[in-house]
Amino acid sequence: MKQTSSHPVDMLIASACHAPLRGSIRVPGDKSISHRAIMLGAIARGITEVSGFLEGADALSTMHAFRALGVRIDGPDQGRVRIHGVGMHGLSPASHDLDCGNAGTAMRLMMGLLAGQRFASTLIGDASLSKRPMRRVADPLSRMGAQILTVDGKPPVSIHPCKALQGIDFSMPMASAQVKSALLLAGLYAQGHTRITEPAPTRDHTERMLGGFGVRVHSDGPQRSLHGGQQLQACAIDVPADISSAAFFLVAASIVPGSDLSLEHVGINPTRTGIIQILELMGAEIDVLNPREVGGEPVADLRVRASDLQGIEVPQSLVPLAIDEFPVLFVAACFAKGQTIVRGAEELRVKESDRIAAMASGLIACGAKVRATPDGMVIDGQPDASLNGCTIDSQGDHRIAMAFSVAAQRARAPLQILDTSHVATSFPGFVRVAQASGMRIEASSTTA
Repeated sequence: MKQTSSHPVDMLIASACHAPLRGSIRVPGDKSISHRAIMLGAIARGITEVSGFLEGADALSTMHAFRALGVRIDGPDQGRVRIHGVGMHGLSPASHDLDCGNAGTAMRLMMGLLAGQRFASTLIGDASLSKRPMRRVADPLSRMGAQILTVDGKPPVSIHPCKALQGIDFSMPMASAQVKSALLLAGLYAQGHTRITEPAPTRDHTERMLGGFGVRVHSDGPQRSLHGGQQLQACAIDVPADISSAAFFLVAASIVPGSDLSLEHVGINPTRTGIIQILELMGAEIDVLNPREVGGEPVADLRVRASDLQGIEVPQSLVPLAIDEFPVLFVAACFAKGQTIVRGAEELRVKESDRIAAMASGLIACGAKVRATPDGMVIDGQPDASLNGCTIDSQGDHRIAMAFSVAAQRARAPLQILDTSHVATSFPGFVRVAQASGMRIEASSTTA
């Protein structure tokens, strides 16, 4: 890994487990829901009370942006946040560019929400976010009448006021909850009806939460639609534990012999449970216990035990339901009997990093038998093998870093995982929770 500065670079050092993963843990709140709680609470009438809010860098970027737009937000205090909503047209122009940090969700959803405002805004991000595609949101918003400028389709994103947004009937060329959500938020400010058709199911947190705020969103098969001009009323939101964060422990407990681990209060929204379904197809033992509904979102406790995994061809219908979990699913496949094939996951190439390339190169360096393809990966599992110790460049991608922390639990020597500061964007306290589960991992630093 090339380094060009003399500043500390955060690093994780992870080693093989000498004992099974045991006990009960709770991972932080859902990042997707935390983003949306701030956004919708900000434009609602009244005070929205949020518990379980994820105090990670990404969600905090959204909070800071809406404070800059004139919204009073109290907290966070141990996951509790009070949002003093200003109503649909109560946001104020920010005195500076709105910094989304590493949060692609924040930037894309805010593009939709800000497109209907009477003032101009500019959205910026860190070096990673500044490389991510925004035209997939900007183009359909432009069809609604929005005035949006990008730099070759990438941030910074400049949003200028328009006379009036118009409802749109739009068929998305790719499955993307962020695109769908941005258009629904713009639709709140549009004249007439906005209808979105998605090619495959994607997470539906926006639709569910809009309903909690009193907005009528109509669902008909693959279509989601709403009428513009509806007002949001403040409500209470209890954010469940993030299944994307739980995924690392579902895989770790599945591949470390003798493990028996419970994860508490995990969100099991059916548009997010692809990780569970794929692992179960591979033979994982996962029990869904005490299912319940909290604030419109299904929640349960998950118990996972070590099992003999089998290679599979992942059904393409499940790919959008597990798109963020594939880095650690690739790790699971390395210890499955037989071949695992993933297709239709080209979206992984435009995440915080090219996650297909990053995982393939890292796993090959560890001695795994994998082959990257344009839209996925082919993995020849070695159920009894131990990976090699090596140094991994996480490319500043939090999910790559955490996935290799899991892979290290089945390595014959430690893995040094570089450039891991962004782990805090989605999972503050990852090392502490991992250690509590029985994983061998520690944070360190080196000088670049």
